[in-house]
Amino acid sequence: MKGRRKVYSYSVFYDAAPEGGYVVSLPALPGCHTQGENLDEAEHNIREAIAAYIESLAAHGDAIPEEARSFHGIVRIPVSLPA
Repeated sequence: MKGRRKVYSYSVFYDAAPEGGYVVSLPALPGCHTQGENLDEAEHNIREAIAAYIESLAAHGDAIPEEARSFHGIVRIPVSLPA
């Protein structure tokens, strides 16, 4: 018998890595992160990482986190620096 299927949605963050490529993380699943040499590879890898993370939680009987509503913003801070 197959298990029930549910679609989960999570916000992911792609940060350019100094050495090239991208590092991907998502706040809703602590410790779940990966990287890729380009955005396509990074997205593929994070999808695999999320699936493995959720499968591990389910296998151990742990609750699968649902993402709460989140916001992204930019804060500008004027700073006086020495000349």
